[in-house]
Amino acid sequence: MRQLSALDAQFLNVESRGTVAHIAGLAILDPTGTPGGRLTLDDLMELMRRRIPMIRQFRWRLAEVPLGLDHPYWIEDPDFDLEYHVREIALPRPGDDRQLADQMARLHQRPLDRARPLWEMYLVQGLEGGRIALYAKIHHALIDGVAAAQIVAALLDLEPEPRETGVVDDWRPERPPNAWSLLAGAAARAAVHPLRTTGGLLRAVPYLDTFPVVGRVPGIGAVTGALRTAARTGQVPPQMDLNAPRTPFNGPITRHRRVAFGSLPLNEVKKVRHALDASVNDVVMALCATALRRWLIDHDALPDRPLVAAVPVSTRALDDDTHGNQVSAMFTPLPTHLADPRARVEAMRDTMTTAKQRLVATPERWLQELTAVVPAAFGGLTAWALFRLAPSAMPPINLVISNVAGPQFPLYLCRAEVLAYHPLSVVSDLSGGLNITVFSYNGNLDIGLTACREMVPDVWSLIGYFADALEELKDL
Repeated sequence: MRQLSALDAQFLNVESRGTVAHIAGLAILDPTGTPGGRLTLDDLMELMRRRIPMIRQFRWRLAEVPLGLDHPYWIEDPDFDLEYHVREIALPRPGDDRQLADQMARLHQRPLDRARPLWEMYLVQGLEGGRIALYAKIHHALIDGVAAAQIVAALLDLEPEPRETGVVDDWRPERPPNAWSLLAGAAARAAVHPLRTTGGLLRAVPYLDTFPVVGRVPGIGAVTGALRTAARTGQVPPQMDLNAPRTPFNGPITRHRRVAFGSLPLNEVKKVRHALDASVNDVVMALCATALRRWLIDHDALPDRPLVAAVPVSTRALDDDTHGNQVSAMFTPLPTHLADPRARVEAMRDTMTTAKQRLVATPERWLQELTAVVPAAFGGLTAWALFRLAPSAMPPINLVISNVAGPQFPLYLCRAEVLAYHPLSVVSDLSGGLNITVFSYNGNLDIGLTACREMVPDVWSLIGYFADALEELKDL
């Protein structure tokens, strides 16, 4: 058995009527190279049967500890049914991108069945131009972004001809644990919980002034500064303005979603990067700031101070194929309040530099250690208070923005070329009703927007502003 960490369990605890905590990818495929120019469900099922021995998480399901006294475990599902998880649907004509996005929004807003392994995959037929799509979602409690990329690598090929993995499927399901053994383990861990968490708490407390909301508590800067001096951990770069303003996409979200996607040429982004002495990530963040500024102006809702974004950062080693989440986060202002494009991109570059310096100065595992402080039995209650009560009083951030580096060469699925890969992610009361995730693949930046339907109904307007934002930066 494999027990979920406190951070993994929090992704289960945050789910509610309005929040689902799975991440997903939408791959657009060209089936021209497949036999007969078609990719069928049988083709996909055959590939999955051959590759699933390489993706052991796909056979895991949850085993809950009685009364919720400890974090759940992952166990192998003795009733694993591949046909349940891999499905096929079709779009009506003309099968354009907006129809595809509407269908993806409906699939993305549905929670995964916790009685089964927490993933689903849909082959989507009927796209215009002879294209097809593959949508796959998996619960965030099981994987982080880097682990998701490793799963994608296991499924896809570098050449049109599917490779032979040489992996023999000798899987045998484990015997499910009994309730008494789970309770005994919970009791043992509860006894040592204070000792296990004290060290992590002591390492995290000196850096509480780097977090939104907490950093604004009167006197917190002096306290944490004194603790860092006492611990001889060095100084953190100066505080940034992390006072998140109210926006139309902050507040209680609903269960309904909107999805939009698009792509930008990576070579144009790199030209801008060199011309403006910035990194690719700086330019991506500046594009987000500009697109958000345009959208907020449209809705007469542009704040007079910067937005605040959380940017997930992986702490996982490249050769680490373990399950679960190994992530941290940095927090940065988004200069949406600046009208001048050059001032906006320069401010974005400078704030990202400071945010990175602050991230490096904090413990790598601060997020894991802080979530581990709360006893498992109170994890659900804590998540309820944090994710649904706290944002009503003061939004800690406005949105989450992720930028993931991907391969710069074509990939293939069952001989069909992957034309684009658009990531879709999580929105919540705490993180805001809009999520922007960017994935660089084969010469493009593939953008995926996930939004609360009622908060951002015109999500396609926002995706259109990214192209305008790039043109604006090129003009500089």
